[in-house]
Amino acid sequence: MIDREPIRCPECAEQVEAPENLDRRDFLRWLGGGTASLLALGGASGGVRAAETPATKAAKPAEAMIRELYAALSPEQKKELVLPWDHKTGNKLTRSGMYNRPIGRTIGDTYTPVQQEIIERILRSISSGEEGYQQISREGDFDGSGSLQGCGATIFGEPADGKKFSWVFTGHHLTVRCDGNSEEGAAFGGPMYYGHSPNGYSPRNVFFYQTKRVLSVYEALSEEQRKKAEVQGSPGEQEPSVRFRPAGQVRPGININELTKDQKDLVEKVMRDILSPYRKEDADEVMEILKKNGGLEKIHLAFYEDSRMNDNQRWHFWRLEGPGFVWNYRVLPHVHTYVNISSKV
Repeated sequence: MIDREPIRCPECAEQVEAPENLDRRDFLRWLGGGTASLLALGGASGGVRAAETPATKAAKPAEAMIRELYAALSPEQKKELVLPWDHKTGNKLTRSGMYNRPIGRTIGDTYTPVQQEIIERILRSISSGEEGYQQISREGDFDGSGSLQGCGATIFGEPADGKKFSWVFTGHHLTVRCDGNSEEGAAFGGPMYYGHSPNGYSPRNVFFYQTKRVLSVYEALSEEQRKKAEVQGSPGEQEPSVRFRPAGQVRPGININELTKDQKDLVEKVMRDILSPYRKEDADEVMEILKKNGGLEKIHLAFYEDSRMNDNQRWHFWRLEGPGFVWNYRVLPHVHTYVNISSKV
């Protein structure tokens, strides 16, 4: 049974906490560098790695393990867990959705223990390492899903040579996928969604380092630049928030090309931070698409102040947007992030 409900967050308390110490050490540390070094580094994290375990030593790439998982499914499982490449929910392709809950039944209800182990290896393989996996899994509890077994994993198409496929992993505050570049020109295989329940300004949020890094850009702006970067209201969420604007339509915020070299360096660090949880192949593809669509100089950075909120924090959203590029990040009352990156614009 396919989930036909729109994205929502029934498990979220939606309570705003008092901001905690913003001077806490970053979760990730990066070497400085310009656009060239950013392209070379891709999404590889510069942070210290935890010791590897047998589960983290994925000798095979994710795509090979998806084939292994597919081959391990029984005919009965395939009827439920494998859907056609062009399967639709309503009038939209199911594989391209951004979900806040499993598609269909949970991993614990549909996969054997051995198959669940393969799924964990796949998820680790599309992460940048143990540190990236801890962020994607929200320190192993998958936020409101509670565990890997409380999430969902669905295969679209057939993972075989010459055929298109997409492995889509879904859960509370999470939609990630691996498709072996079946979705031409689309980073991460299509739109992505991630988040975490703690206040986005709290160090307890695993993505706090991203919030902190973006705030460092705002703090470096002049008063005139801040006026250009500031936007009233909300950019919205879910699918409408990641639609690409038509060519020529004005994008909100300040154009990165209007920044000084030092300020641009800070934006490059933001880019490295937001890509850091994901494997190098996916981060490199993002940077290739960004370059093809005009480079970092075509991106706008906007800070949204939502006057409808009753907390004392100024920024509720920040957003990076350019041709074929949207990274829409909600900070409060907790992190919801919607991502869409494509060379087809």
